[in-house]
Amino acid sequence: MPHAARNARDPLVWCLGITILFLALTLWRIGTPGRYYFDEIHYVPAALKLLDLIPANREHPMFGKEVIAAFIHFLGDKPLGWRMGPALSGTLGLFAFSRLIWHLSRRRPATLAATALLATNCMWFVQSRIAMLDMIEAGFCMVGLWQFAAALNARTTARARFRLILSGMALGLSLGAKWSSAPALMMPGLVFLVLRIRENGLFIVGRKGAGPIKGISLLEATLWLGLFPLAVYWATFLPAMFYAPGDHPIAPFGFIQQHEYMIRLQDSVRKPHPYQSYWYQWIVNWRDIWFLFAKVDGSQRGIVMIGNPFSMLAGLVALLWGLWASVFRRRFDALALIALYSACLAMWALNGKPVQFYYHYLLPGAFLMGLLGMWMDSLWQHRDRWRTVATVSLVLSLAMFAVFYPIISALPLPFKNAYNFWMWLPSWR
Repeated sequence: MPHAARNARDPLVWCLGITILFLALTLWRIGTPGRYYFDEIHYVPAALKLLDLIPANREHPMFGKEVIAAFIHFLGDKPLGWRMGPALSGTLGLFAFSRLIWHLSRRRPATLAATALLATNCMWFVQSRIAMLDMIEAGFCMVGLWQFAAALNARTTARARFRLILSGMALGLSLGAKWSSAPALMMPGLVFLVLRIRENGLFIVGRKGAGPIKGISLLEATLWLGLFPLAVYWATFLPAMFYAPGDHPIAPFGFIQQHEYMIRLQDSVRKPHPYQSYWYQWIVNWRDIWFLFAKVDGSQRGIVMIGNPFSMLAGLVALLWGLWASVFRRRFDALALIALYSACLAMWALNGKPVQFYYHYLLPGAFLMGLLGMWMDSLWQHRDRWRTVATVSLVLSLAMFAVFYPIISALPLPFKNAYNFWMWLPSWR
């Protein structure tokens, strides 16, 4: 890393400021609607049953439901209790994302732009306000990636080791919420191996003081980034080991059998859904999901799960820039985000699951915002009209979030057909 990048000013306070604003906006009116909507009908009852050690929703891992159940226990069986876990996970994930971009790029403008873009890409906001598993999974995924990137930049071996332990724990909890983050969770271990080979050639073991983290051997990295996350993941199934005998509790050493059973349950969902979509539709923001459209809490309200109409498409331009910058400018920060984006998207393109939804684009869409922030930063370094292009792009992204805010936050609509104002494509209806 260049000396100037190592000594760049950390925008920590600004990242915290954006995160706090996001939390405030997320929590404002989070109790509306005052009843279950969309997939809350599955996950909240499952969390309530979990409090009594009754099995439900067994096709998914346990940790996301445990988080929802814990907040219901402390805050009560009401909308605030149902949704507080995802809200705090989304906030934590946004802050972790800002730190990930900083440790990758060491660029203040890129970090702040990417953080603001993710906060306003609509998807991250909508998923932070609904009691589903996806934001808990995505939030802890970002924490794990942040801690790994920070470990690579740590100044001492002890600090790097501590960061790797935190990374492994967060990666395991993310996988324990939902499997969608699995491709991203493999990346830290692969990156450590690649960097090790890059520095030491094929002699990746046995050399004292070898990188990429001095004092951390390949064996130790395998422990913290491979075995430890799996142990944390399996520990999240502990409550299911205490189900009543008639409810088929999980055997402590029944790892393989349990996952065969979960895969069978997931593959059994084949009935078409009116809002199902495919990965190539997600990329161009073609198909949304109506989480809610009903007269509820005294008014007609809607919540549509959609990507920011400007930034999600501008991100595709940034993706092309990232490919160019990776090859011709050796921008390994852009390459890292491209790898994360591609791996998380490829999971859905290749796994053959018949029923998929736009919210599966949550993590790829987030990494796309990181690339868009880096691209804007590269344009701001010019002294011509490209600076204006970057500034206008950021302003349009923020403005588009403001325009769509009423229809992604369940604000009262003046009349039933007012939703047509936001339905710019027939496929969004």
